[in-house]
Amino acid sequence: MFFSSILLVALLLIGLSSCSQFGQLPSGRHLQKIKKSNNFSKEKEQFVNRRPNLFDKIRKRMEAESLWYDFFFGGGNQRTPKEKLPEVVPNLQDFLKKSDHIKVIWLGHSTLLINLGGKVLLLDPIFSGAASPVPFVVRRFQPPVVKLKDLPHIDYVVISHDHYDHLDRDTVKYFRDKQTLFLVPLGVGARLKGWGIKKEKITELDWWENFKSGGLTFTATPAQHFSGRSLFDRNKTLWAGWVIEKGAQKVFFSGDTGFDSHFKDIGKKLGPFDIAFLENGQYNVLWREAHLLPKEVPQAFFDVNAKYLIPIHWAMFEIALHPWYEPGEKIKINAKEKGINLLTPKIGQMIELGKNQKTTFWWESLIK
Repeated sequence: MFFSSILLVALLLIGLSSCSQFGQLPSGRHLQKIKKSNNFSKEKEQFVNRRPNLFDKIRKRMEAESLWYDFFFGGGNQRTPKEKLPEVVPNLQDFLKKSDHIKVIWLGHSTLLINLGGKVLLLDPIFSGAASPVPFVVRRFQPPVVKLKDLPHIDYVVISHDHYDHLDRDTVKYFRDKQTLFLVPLGVGARLKGWGIKKEKITELDWWENFKSGGLTFTATPAQHFSGRSLFDRNKTLWAGWVIEKGAQKVFFSGDTGFDSHFKDIGKKLGPFDIAFLENGQYNVLWREAHLLPKEVPQAFFDVNAKYLIPIHWAMFEIALHPWYEPGEKIKINAKEKGINLLTPKIGQMIELGKNQKTTFWWESLIK
């Protein structure tokens, strides 16, 4: 939620009223189709959460608190690492080898590279130097462990929502001439088309809708969040989590979301899952409706009914006030207490479920 405040500063500094970073919004027939969604409020002319007035609470809390000084000048709580985070340059040949096991490479924050039944998926990819419309705000902690040009052929790019730390214009533009398909929530396709992605390469889904391709089934699932890339497009596109299936293998990707009953609904309708990628970072009690708090992650994990957990949405950008390593420490403790099969790979480390899945609490050596 604090991301909106950062965005406001960036826009006021630069005056980017027509910045191409924003991307286009749905219009014409596309907009008329979107308005038929049960998740679109004709009264408000925007998408809404299942409990539509949740963010009034956040707004009131934010108005009562002044976080500007703390964010820009309060550097005493180690919000960024003092040294480079440990990483592993992945062996992409091993990653591409045929296997009966799900292969995963976490690239930091919410970016994941997944080999599911021989199909290669890239989730919420951001390879740019900053998660903002300007290059000097919300900088990455370190360069990507794998460069875009060194990636293998990507069959599918899956996007959870249009915030800058999940939808990166320059990364998207890289795929303009590739034979890569995009799976996005309603409305986000307009952003992609504005950056040169052909319409036939984009599939937009509403919550609970699915799309089948290449032996995979993609289902957009409910999330409790918001969207927007400027001061004037709040909630004009939808936000979602994703379930991706290949035969009996299933993965769940939460996207950004606060805690609510949708996790249990997802588990009942589409679970169980081999692995859940749940957001675990950039949280604050002030915006708890928009991002999971650490104490809520275990219950979300149990609700979706997954076997393994990899925490995401941490260790690459400073978008909240907590120490950079705190999400790792908290999930380590919570997972042990709750008996969760927790996997915490280093950036770039390949996990092969059921075969090669040994991980460490790699951040500990940086905070002692």
